[in-house]
Amino acid sequence: MLPVIDYTSPTAARDFTQSLHDTGFGVLVNHPISNPLVQGIFTDWLSFFQGEDKFNYPYSAEKFDGYFSTAVSETAKGNDKKDIKEFFHIYPWGRIPELLKSDALTYYQEASQLAATLLGWVEQQTPDAIAQHYSQPLSTMIDGSEQTLLRVLHYPPLKGDEPIGSLRAAAHTDINLLTVLPAANEPGLQVQAKNGEWLDVPCDFGMLIINIGDMLQEASQGYYPSTMHRVINPENRTHNVSRVSLPLFLHPKPEVVLSIRHTAESYLSERLKELGMKQ
Repeated sequence: MLPVIDYTSPTAARDFTQSLHDTGFGVLVNHPISNPLVQGIFTDWLSFFQGEDKFNYPYSAEKFDGYFSTAVSETAKGNDKKDIKEFFHIYPWGRIPELLKSDALTYYQEASQLAATLLGWVEQQTPDAIAQHYSQPLSTMIDGSEQTLLRVLHYPPLKGDEPIGSLRAAAHTDINLLTVLPAANEPGLQVQAKNGEWLDVPCDFGMLIINIGDMLQEASQGYYPSTMHRVINPENRTHNVSRVSLPLFLHPKPEVVLSIRHTAESYLSERLKELGMKQ
């Protein structure tokens, strides 16, 4: 079971980073992100996905903003079936439906500020033997970055004709430094433990789930692990309803050196090709 950490606790930074080191995940309560704001976004974007206006914002193959349908959804690395989901990519400089723009950008700012604070915790708590390999302080890797991505995800109810073995989100790791994720409106998120067992991630509304991405794993030489996670299909009919999720992917500037192998730009490009989202 993943530990749940009180953001206001005097030992929060230590407890949180220890959880990240041990599991790749941290679960926070009493954090500063507004729960009514999150609930409003869930409600409003569910209506958007259930309507026709989404087709007016087809994704840009160059900029990766806009609407991605189930037909062009991601295929997890090592998997041959597309995830059962549709989503919308939000950047402050990108296209956003006007009626949804204000709340989305407010959340983007709140979540980005919290993510920066948490990255600062990670930086402060990193052992010296690991920190010496950072090309620059972690907190400076995101200064001025325009790559941080807010993704609004919709997992539609299953119809029964989905390809055998397909999941709402097949097992995968994230690409970025940190991912900030409010507990979704429905369960289903699981993380893989070191022994291979799949554990349910706590999903009480108001909880905030944070996980390590591949870029931080690369920069920390594996000290902070980018852990496999997935979203399973609902087995209980009461959960076979739309699921909305709101991850913010904290990204460094493209020129940031992660390791002798990669800059942030080269790593992102490589992973997007693996996901089938870039040629």
